[in-house]
Amino acid sequence: MSFWDKYQLYVYVALLALASWWLQQRYEQQQAEIKVAENSPDFYSESYSKVQMDTDGLPKNQLHAKAMQHYKADGTTHLQQPVMTLFNANAAPWLITADSAILAADGDHLQLNGETHISREARVGKPALRVNTSDLNVVLSTHYAETAAWAEIVSVPNKTAGIGMEVTFVSPVNLKLLSKVKGRYEVK
Repeated sequence: MSFWDKYQLYVYVALLALASWWLQQRYEQQQAEIKVAENSPDFYSESYSKVQMDTDGLPKNQLHAKAMQHYKADGTTHLQQPVMTLFNANAAPWLITADSAILAADGDHLQLNGETHISREARVGKPALRVNTSDLNVVLSTHYAETAAWAEIVSVPNKTAGIGMEVTFVSPVNLKLLSKVKGRYEVK
């Protein structure tokens, strides 16, 4: 009996095991590539802009961003340097800027991250207003926002600061600081 006849079965089993191992490695590599693709943006835009209208066809809010990435896995939209404008009838619009933001899949909840600034220009009988804060949650449909972070409301020459804030941007406008409130007011 020759060497080949004696060990032929072992050689075939070893080749089959080697081929099985190689196929398993290829399968795992393909699965890893699919997972990376699932967590990657499915589309993106530079100089992103979106306008939402009300039932009368007038702008309700407008969103601009330096860059936008949409993720299919959770439906979120990630924005760099967003600028949100909230419009009100017969009133100056509110302008909100932040370092970055995440718009939820429902298109209604906007999480502004990092340093956030809210401003409204002066109008007849209403002074200009500026709010400095961070990490602001905005509900676009109701023009409501809140944060648990420090916030400062500035209406020259007055200044009020505190921890936590709730804001309603529609009439009647309401800015409410929640705790540790301190203010400086100048009386004429």
